[in-house]
Amino acid sequence: MLGFMLRVPQSASVSGWLTGAAAFLTADLLTGSGLLQTSILSSANLISIWAAYLILSRASDNVLGLRHPISMLYLLLASAIGGAAAGLVGMLANPYLFGGSMLRGFTFWWITEVVNYVAILPIFLTAPVQRAESTGHKWQFRKQDILPTLAVLLSCLAMLLIGGPGAVAFPVLALLWCALVYPVFPTAILTLLCSLLALLTLSDSGFHHNVTGIDDAALFSIRLGAAVVAIAPVMLSIVTNHRNELMAQLRYVSMHDALTGAGNRAAFCQEAERILQQKQHPHAVLMIDLDHFKQVNDKYGHAGGDRVLCEVARRIQSCLRPDDQLGRIGGEEFAVVLYACHPDDAKDIAERIRFAIAAQPVTLSDNKLITVTTSIGVSFVENGASKSLESLLAEADGALYQSKESGRNCVRWWSLANVSTQG
Repeated sequence: MLGFMLRVPQSASVSGWLTGAAAFLTADLLTGSGLLQTSILSSANLISIWAAYLILSRASDNVLGLRHPISMLYLLLASAIGGAAAGLVGMLANPYLFGGSMLRGFTFWWITEVVNYVAILPIFLTAPVQRAESTGHKWQFRKQDILPTLAVLLSCLAMLLIGGPGAVAFPVLALLWCALVYPVFPTAILTLLCSLLALLTLSDSGFHHNVTGIDDAALFSIRLGAAVVAIAPVMLSIVTNHRNELMAQLRYVSMHDALTGAGNRAAFCQEAERILQQKQHPHAVLMIDLDHFKQVNDKYGHAGGDRVLCEVARRIQSCLRPDDQLGRIGGEEFAVVLYACHPDDAKDIAERIRFAIAAQPVTLSDNKLITVTTSIGVSFVENGASKSLESLLAEADGALYQSKESGRNCVRWWSLANVSTQG
């Protein structure tokens, strides 16, 4: 209920709380509990949820989604406060309902709720949803990634076969391995399964019944051990995935132009060299330069010029195929490598880019419109031929100069200088 309210905030309404209360009462009554006992137990659950909700509902999206290193600290704080709220009810109810002491009521109910929260809540908070594409780290399963799961299964098998109080620690190393490899969600699922198995195994082992006087302490220790098993792998997974996100962002920044999002010169050259090494295909290189861009900066300022550059980069990218590479080479100059592209196709793509840029004015932040045109030079390498990127860029730049000399807003070929389209 807490996880659902945190993931779907609109459910934390009066009707949502009443529905949750009704569900708790119904579930408890179906187990054969009396109405009074059911009301007390359900009240404890609702008070515990409310206390934990007060803490977690104020956390940021990154913290709540367990994407920040301090996320687990928030979760532990909320679990401790939610467990303590349930413990206060248990302290008062335990002597009446079960004939136990107030201290045992508080301790048992508190640790039980803490274990429940730290083991189950991460699954609800990190369950994947459909998201827009981002530049962040995206995990992809590989064949070797099955190994941490196999290690967990083997350690759980050893826990079942060997048993004893130390068995709760058997899966820890395998779960830490999972935390280094998997996102938080699968790590949380495996951790929950191991925690439940550890509780069942130790509860059935009977070791803590040998001395009546330490039965409560042993039960407390078992549940606390299960909580630790649940906390450590999830916390490590959060930190590991946060680091991976930062590394992915750093890599993106190092390879892309900060203004337009196109590849920067170094990244473009690296990808272009990789494409040109595939000599079994023909390739084309485009040099694209905005016409009279200095006048745009002089008239509309650098903010207006930046807006034009961003929009031009977007329009160029929209005309390219998935394997083509776009880079910003200089101030208003872009370059494109067309992968496995025959001359006629390269001509069509270049014309499509020229038309896409000139067809509609660029709208500035103050709703002013700027008509932008571009000149394009194209060079080409046949399949099986060998040309360096430097020479292809130089040829495309020469064709671009011809385009400028021909009146701008047109496409010129280096190898086929007589083939042109006047805009």
